[in-house]
Amino acid sequence: MNHSLISLQVQSVLYHTEPENVKRSLQSIAEAANYALTHKTFTKVSVCYGDCSSIPVFTDVEIDELSERYRGILELQYIFWGENHGTAKGHNLLAKQCHSDYILVQNPDIVTAYDAICLLFEPFRMSKSAVGMSEARQMPIEHPKYYDSETGETSWSSTACTMFPKKVFDEVGGFDEGTFFLYCDDVDFSWMVRLKGYKIIYQPAAVVFHDKSLSQSAEWEPTSAEKYFSAEAGLLLPYKWSRKDLTDKILSFFKKSSEPHFLKAAAEFERRKAEGRLPKQVDKLHKVSEFIDGNYGKMRFTL
Repeated sequence: MNHSLISLQVQSVLYHTEPENVKRSLQSIAEAANYALTHKTFTKVSVCYGDCSSIPVFTDVEIDELSERYRGILELQYIFWGENHGTAKGHNLLAKQCHSDYILVQNPDIVTAYDAICLLFEPFRMSKSAVGMSEARQMPIEHPKYYDSETGETSWSSTACTMFPKKVFDEVGGFDEGTFFLYCDDVDFSWMVRLKGYKIIYQPAAVVFHDKSLSQSAEWEPTSAEKYFSAEAGLLLPYKWSRKDLTDKILSFFKKSSEPHFLKAAAEFERRKAEGRLPKQVDKLHKVSEFIDGNYGKMRFTL
């Protein structure tokens, strides 16, 4: 690669996302891209949205107006799919048509600090060992998973905002869209990256704002879809990563539960098993996967 000419694609999957939230995010990306271009971290930055909504979030006129507003800083692309592909398949579709050297995957409502793009690139530029992913720090609620305070090395990277080389995406084969629809696709992808010998680096200096919806008592308020797909992924991830003991334990708990999303997830797992659609198992010696106290990896604190 010519290190004087490095390109970046920022990509997000939309699903009935509020247009104003996307516009606010895009404005912050433009400012961060301008900073990165000025400092020659990247020589070209593009933004690509894939829309899974039933009705387009943006009209062609609105996209043209946004493209004109950020002309000279960003190249903007908007693809309306008209069906809900989920995050894994959505990001695969966007990444597979990407011709940039690096990809920055992030949620469509993320607000990026002006220097975040540059700081996310630092591990790839500075590290003497192979870095596969570089993750931003989410604010106001930081992700609780553990990272080495000196090296930044961590177990996996959240795709709320993470950067990786396109060649790493290609080498791993992308996200496992056949297994994960909405949750744990980033954990799985990160561990597949680590299986290839790359490190996952957390960059606490690269700050992004990630808004959260909380109840009056400051608790998470997941939707019914989020409850189900997180339960489904909670069964499929340990199975894929050769932890039959955990899979059996979780499956037994789900079957005894009175919660509809647990029962539905258990039924779906059994259906996949009967149809031979469970994922191929990997990491049978448990060199990469980390299931610790009900979490994917070691935690620094609990939420």
